[in-house]
Amino acid sequence: MDHIVSKRSQDITKSVTLSVVEKVKALKREGKDIISFGAGEPDFETPGNIKDAGIEAIKKGITRYTSGNGTIELREAITAKLKKENSLSYDASQVIVSSGAKHSLHNVLQALIDPGDEVIVPVPYWVSYPELVKLSSGKPVFAKTDDNLQMTADLISKKITKKTKALFLNSPCNPSGAVITSVELKKIGKLAVEEGIIVISDEIYEKIIFDKEHISIASLGKDIKSHTVVINGVSKAYSMTGWRIGYAAGPDEIINAMSKVQSHATSCPNAIGQHASVEALSGPQDMLETMRLEFQRRRDLMVTRLNEIEGIKCSRPDGAFYAFPDISSVCSGSMEFTERLIDQENVAVVPGIAFGMDKHVRLSFATSMEKIKEGLDRIERFVRNQISTR
Repeated sequence: MDHIVSKRSQDITKSVTLSVVEKVKALKREGKDIISFGAGEPDFETPGNIKDAGIEAIKKGITRYTSGNGTIELREAITAKLKKENSLSYDASQVIVSSGAKHSLHNVLQALIDPGDEVIVPVPYWVSYPELVKLSSGKPVFAKTDDNLQMTADLISKKITKKTKALFLNSPCNPSGAVITSVELKKIGKLAVEEGIIVISDEIYEKIIFDKEHISIASLGKDIKSHTVVINGVSKAYSMTGWRIGYAAGPDEIINAMSKVQSHATSCPNAIGQHASVEALSGPQDMLETMRLEFQRRRDLMVTRLNEIEGIKCSRPDGAFYAFPDISSVCSGSMEFTERLIDQENVAVVPGIAFGMDKHVRLSFATSMEKIKEGLDRIERFVRNQISTR
């Protein structure tokens, strides 16, 4: 049978980051000494109190379907968190819990986008943004950031058309670690309100921030709040990537539409993960600062070492746990750099072309200091060999 799968599925590119992780696992099974800077997840264990809450859920039989939008206990914990930490007031009915923040993003696009609608995607972008837009029958429109990898209202305005429906903001940004300033957020918010654009504010890395302050764009006024859907989750902050709990908060109309989509896609998020997430948001928070400080130490080491390597330039990320160096003086493109590096030195990174910038590669510093030092020694040797043989 010809063309058995849909055109939609053929147009989608598999996640490059997950592909790198799969390749690393396969090489390790072969006995290779691989150092991976590819994974987009913290290397810390889920805090013990959260694990205990998950075990408690199983023992108490909290293992059945929940409300489609998530348990009232978790949604109330989310509203309390948003009010206390982000100066955002929502009712529990304006919050929906999903199977990870990626699922929240999928739901909001399914709820918003009609065929032909355009969604502005800042470059560099997280790998799934354009693919999720395409899955929703929309068109991703790419807006390049400035020389400092910062998104500005002026750059966004140049990409707005009559078909523009939504805009992604990701601050701190994966892959660059850039954090949008409050001044620029106000300008972007004003533009979105004037143009009637919905801002999809992906704030999943808000707790992993170093030199700047995280500000949710929805907190900057009543008008922009009514044009914003805040996306977040427990994966990155609480080292709970495998628990698959994300959430969205926003205007009633959008959340209600997301609820209808989710009710047919997954019924509800998993009950055990939701119970543990209440503990994550409401319990002790001291472990978050411990992890943040360790990520900052690792960032400082990685960025300093990268900039000491001839041919590599790397800006200092203000948040998340990624470095995004320019490697264009070493190889003609990010795929060439990535493939040669893993073949010659057993070091895995993610090619920047997956994020819309082929002159860069992404390195995760969500790994030990020892592995960072060894991995960067190998990268330095690799770069030196590449330059000397040209």
